[in-house]
Amino acid sequence: MLKALRFSGWPLLAGVLIALLIIQRYPQWVGLPSLDVNLQQAPQTTIMQQGPVSYADAVTTAAPSVVNLYTTKVINKPNHPLFEDPQFRRFFGDNSPKQKRMESSLGSGVIMSPEGYLLTNNHVTSGADQIVVALKDGRETLARVIGSDPETDLAVLKIDLKHLPSITVGRSDNIRIGDVALAIGNPFGVGQTVTMGIISATGRNQLGLNNYEDFIQTDAAINPGNSGGALVDANGNLTGINTAIFSKSGGSQGIGFAIPVKLAMDVMKSIIEHGQVIRGWLGIEVQPLTQELAESFGLSGRPGIVVAGIFRDGPAQKAGLQLGDVILAIDGEPAGDGRRSMNQVARIKPTDKVTIEVMRNGKELKLTAEVGLRPPPAPAPAKEKEPE
Repeated sequence: MLKALRFSGWPLLAGVLIALLIIQRYPQWVGLPSLDVNLQQAPQTTIMQQGPVSYADAVTTAAPSVVNLYTTKVINKPNHPLFEDPQFRRFFGDNSPKQKRMESSLGSGVIMSPEGYLLTNNHVTSGADQIVVALKDGRETLARVIGSDPETDLAVLKIDLKHLPSITVGRSDNIRIGDVALAIGNPFGVGQTVTMGIISATGRNQLGLNNYEDFIQTDAAINPGNSGGALVDANGNLTGINTAIFSKSGGSQGIGFAIPVKLAMDVMKSIIEHGQVIRGWLGIEVQPLTQELAESFGLSGRPGIVVAGIFRDGPAQKAGLQLGDVILAIDGEPAGDGRRSMNQVARIKPTDKVTIEVMRNGKELKLTAEVGLRPPPAPAPAKEKEPE
């Protein structure tokens, strides 16, 4: 027996080892999952695709159309902190003497037409008593405000100069994530500056910056003073109006936002033609359809928004909408996001009719509403700034 094992043991052991090696190399042969990782290897090539060495041509094309803005406004401030003392005001009232102070700020703008129309941000020019426009060729002049739209943070200015270098308008709806982006403006008042990055994202919304949001996101450096400046493509064509940044330090951290030129052009044309932006309006306030609400309405898995408020004598009330109705769709478009649905209605011409699909008491209804004209937002109360 021992002699038999001595002669047959080595072949048996060798066979076991070979079997283990085969199982390790080809586990799928015995029903075990494969441990191989399939990677896609780039093909070998000797030709490297490279972008342009310089974007100087794009800057040369666009930069003359970007202007520096210097705004001033008069604010009142107390002569002395004593005048704010409650005991002092108790005896002398609120008629304490005040002195006027000039406050200046800076921004950027874009010459949109040879006739002298400029686009900039509303927050750059809001409340300004005087707006000075400085062109790249050295000319300076005063601008007047044609109109503004706080809901998109855009303003239209007009200057009266000859031979103005208007910018070439690009197509913001054709830009792609990864495209080169050049930001031109007047950061910190140092003078016209160009920074480069890429398009990081498109269609950004729900940022809490404006009522109507459809931002282009870029990592091109945007700093205070760049507001109202140009975001251009690699050919120098305007794709957006720089408007905001996300930053903890106040400086650029690679997250900047621009208003697409398509939206900016629509706002500008409406302001020039009508003095305001014409938007559709239903006269309702909505809130998201949470999972708990959806289950209570029997709408689990379906998009919708809940009517939380209705303006008296507004289009929605006239159409028969009620508090607590769940709007499922507007003109066939699913209503899963309140802001998006508001933007959809805003694009509809007033007096046009829309079909609203709602869920009420477990029953689906179709209502027809005549879109009204959205009233302008109430102006923010003027605040006196404290002395710095």
